Amino acid sequence: MSAYGKYVVKKFFWYFVTLIVAIALNFLLPRMIEGNPVSVIVAQMTQGMTESDTIKRVYDTFAAEFGIDQPLHVQFFIYVKNLLTGNWGTSFGLYPKPVTEILASAIPWTIGLQLPAILVGWIIGNVLGAVAAYRKGVFDKVIFPVALFVNSIPFFTLAIIMLYAFALTLKWFPMHGGYDYQMIPSLSWEFIGSVLRHHTLPFLSIVLVTIGGQAIGMREMSIYELNSDYVLYSKLLGIRDSRIARYVFRNAMLPQITGLALSIGTMVGGSLICEIVFSYPGIGTWMFTAIRQLDYPLISGCTLLIALAVLLANFTIDLIYGWIDPRIKAAQMEDQ
Repeated sequence: MSAYGKYVVKKFFWYFVTLIVAIALNFLLPRMIEGNPVSVIVAQMTQGMTESDTIKRVYDTFAAEFGIDQPLHVQFFIYVKNLLTGNWGTSFGLYPKPVTEILASAIPWTIGLQLPAILVGWIIGNVLGAVAAYRKGVFDKVIFPVALFVNSIPFFTLAIIMLYAFALTLKWFPMHGGYDYQMIPSLSWEFIGSVLRHHTLPFLSIVLVTIGGQAIGMREMSIYELNSDYVLYSKLLGIRDSRIARYVFRNAMLPQITGLALSIGTMVGGSLICEIVFSYPGIGTWMFTAIRQLDYPLISGCTLLIALAVLLANFTIDLIYGWIDPRIKAAQMEDQ
């Protein structure tokens, strides 16, 4: 087996071990929350009933169906068996809706919100960071403090501020949801306009913080590259500044590209609190709802989806770097 092949197998093994740990935690952590979700469901379904035997039969039926009447280790093996067959369980709170159906409806909203926000914030932030490092002077004195201030604001804090200012006070945008509730989803211009209006505030709250972080990172990497020996040597050789700048910013972009790839891979779990603040119908809102209702299958489904996205993103980055980074290739050869 080649050095790269051994590298891939080694990485795959450790990521597989991490996945097993993640599955175990996804099962155990929701069940450590105090409360009995079946009691909540039964209480809702038996309102007005007075016969204790009937209520007990309803409780026993749901307890058996959800498997919570079994020992914990038996529940875990049933959970793993169901995962292997693609069954992520049935939601307690939205019974009898499958968890996969709920997540399938939420993922497009999360991706539609976070993918454009990540890309726009990444592009604008890197351009501003490069300009601040290269131009210096007034650009650096203005862009860097502003970027540092914005980056220090958590997503949810900025989201609450924007919600209060532009939705509650000025009433320029809707306060919550993905579209007007009285509308039926369709491809009409009216529905698309409603989606865009609801999309604007959560989008901007993510973009502004992303711009700040990317601008700071790009500025620091650009300054590091501009002070490197190869830049001084190139200037002594009489190479044009514009050509040197292309090499500088190409090298400075490498860590930023890695960050972009990880952000895209982990966007399923990113900025979940921002979705909760705006009641946006993505993964974050459903996860918050599941926690309030002690909906074990839905909590496990949301966290497992996030874990899978993070592991897949990191594994892909490791494979790409193992292929293109000469330092990692050298380490592979030493391990042979």
